[in-house]
Amino acid sequence: MTQLDVRPQAGDTVNGATPRGGSDGDVRGKGLGKGSVGLVGSAVIGISTVAPVYCLTSTLGSTAGEVGVQMPAVFLAGFLPMLLVAFAYRELNKAMPDCGTSFTWTVKAFGPRIGWMCGWGLVIATIIVLSNLAGVATSYFWLLLGEITNNPAISALDDNKLVHIATCLTLIAAATAISYRGMTATKGVQYALVGLQLAVLAIFVAMAFQKASAGTFDTGLDFSWQWMNPFAVESMAAFTAGLSLSIFMYWGWDACLATNEETTGSAKTPGRASLIAMVVLVGSYLATGIAAQMAVGSGTEGLGLGNPETSDNVFAALAGPVMGPMLGILLFVAVLASATASLQTTFIPVARTVLAMSTYEALPPSYAKVHPKFKTPGRATIMAGVATGVFYTVMTLLSENVLTDTIFALGLMICFYYSLTAFACAWYFRGELRKSTRDLFFKGVFPVLGGLLLATVFFKTLIDMWNPSYGSGSTVFGVGSVFIIGVGLLLLGLVVMFVTERRSPAFFRGEVLTKSTPSLVVQD
Repeated sequence: MTQLDVRPQAGDTVNGATPRGGSDGDVRGKGLGKGSVGLVGSAVIGISTVAPVYCLTSTLGSTAGEVGVQMPAVFLAGFLPMLLVAFAYRELNKAMPDCGTSFTWTVKAFGPRIGWMCGWGLVIATIIVLSNLAGVATSYFWLLLGEITNNPAISALDDNKLVHIATCLTLIAAATAISYRGMTATKGVQYALVGLQLAVLAIFVAMAFQKASAGTFDTGLDFSWQWMNPFAVESMAAFTAGLSLSIFMYWGWDACLATNEETTGSAKTPGRASLIAMVVLVGSYLATGIAAQMAVGSGTEGLGLGNPETSDNVFAALAGPVMGPMLGILLFVAVLASATASLQTTFIPVARTVLAMSTYEALPPSYAKVHPKFKTPGRATIMAGVATGVFYTVMTLLSENVLTDTIFALGLMICFYYSLTAFACAWYFRGELRKSTRDLFFKGVFPVLGGLLLATVFFKTLIDMWNPSYGSGSTVFGVGSVFIIGVGLLLLGLVVMFVTERRSPAFFRGEVLTKSTPSLVVQD
């Protein structure tokens, strides 16, 4: 990669890029291709990264187990801080369209060290969710083959740890290869996969309402508006645990922003796409949660959503009873499609964050290399794939409950970097808050409220996870695995940051990326 340190004049281009935001500062061209994604494509990438069907099968039961019939209320409660933070992302992106998103913006607001840790939080959260996506895709791959062939022995192959890990690594390698080939290849696959999973989810909701109306299952419940009351949750600890899971279910919409340098209308389109994705998600979650709860209830027995034997993979238990043997296979296909699609698109934010961090000398320069043909951060994408494979393999060998515990830990990481980004918005724009009522609320009040809500969940979760029974209750060397995963990875980030600071002192002295550093819009 060529790094340029120039003072651009009007009309200058740098590495094929035109600087924005002023004529002072160190301009770093990244080499990503412009115009690969439009508004619809950006929204689809956001929805795909979240993977609504995967999220529902992984956390619908766990959330019901924590908060009971108040599950829909917790879904709404998780949506609120995410919406407020989405406003912060939109305003920051308008001023600074940069693929480094949270990393770049928090560095400009709070300085290099806080910004570096924010970038680390995003990268690690993505590695965690990539491993979970690969695990769910692997399980449903073997379950689907078993259903199609009507051979339980094939489905049982997923219980073979060696077969499971080998299949998982193969899926990770395939997703890495597709992401390596660029946004055009990614977008084409996503339209089909996202359309499929949303259509099947709509069929499931309709049939669940039908089963509820007919009283097919003894555990079914009549709808009550009390389900929408978050204050009816029995304890604050249960509410916080459920909220952490709910927040996880919305995570990933910011992938819309990570493609800002490759999106038409990079200053406005990504922000609009993220809001569209959020609306689609909250509608899908509420409809599915209410329909499933009416059909089978949220209890801990039988098909009840809170049954601990099925709560980590709800759709595997409900597919046949709710949709029948033939249509039930479609639900298996939808979960596999959802996890596979998200596995592919989730490489987008982590690779581009690593690219930006490397470009601004916060990571080794080798990760800033962009493929000359595909215009993608190739080495950063491969690094993400390798890290995901290693993380999943190690955690699977250490803990039988890795899927559940990493999801709980993921909520901690999400709250960490989202809240920092929200606070960065208010601080960065603090001089503009009195210009208009709009600026006051969208650049100040809403981001601060969102940041405070997520910070509260972060610290409450931090306290709760001291208890070894938090999450699945599994331990690693006598310590709760959720604590090991969440806090351990944050501490590892501090160690890596100190090592990086010795090798790249200029960035940490604030000489590379400052508030005055122009953002770049890449030309065709």
